[in-house]
Amino acid sequence: MAELATTARPYARAAFATAGASSQLVEWGAFLERAAAAVQNRQVLPLIGNPRVPASDLVDFLLGLATTGKPSAEQATEQRNFLQLLADNRRLKLLPEIAAQFAVLRAEAERIADVEVVSAQALSAEQSNKLQAVLERRLGRAVRLHPQVDKSLVGGAIVRYGDFVVDGSLRGRIERLGAAMRGA
Repeated sequence: MAELATTARPYARAAFATAGASSQLVEWGAFLERAAAAVQNRQVLPLIGNPRVPASDLVDFLLGLATTGKPSAEQATEQRNFLQLLADNRRLKLLPEIAAQFAVLRAEAERIADVEVVSAQALSAEQSNKLQAVLERRLGRAVRLHPQVDKSLVGGAIVRYGDFVVDGSLRGRIERLGAAMRGA
């Protein structure tokens, strides 16, 4: 998995630089997400790397799936060239990882923190708003919460943003208490 991320990183950075230079971060992000979804489709997947499918045909096909609306001629050319580069280097299967890394670069540039919140029960709107406000003060940036429910936590929640992790779950407290008792 680390090798996949390492291989995808320069492509994600190149896409980000291209998108940033033309102030097209939103459009490129959407384009990469759609292209990533396309290459993960079980009907498209066998076409990638198939020697009977010319790379240019595959690029045109993916471009058609990943493009919505009428992009500018410059943007269409840049996106086609990007897909062609991936096809020429046999890296089309990296599109999901490239899209994910692009999203991280974009969030960083826009000073947005994507925070995962795993709780024993679904958060109410009031709880989400309070947590978001606290995290925005703590992290110094806008926060997008990504809530998940894990009933095995028993109570409380676990908050994750990069290396920042707060385990306020009842299960975590019980595990820490058990470890303290074993160590005593």
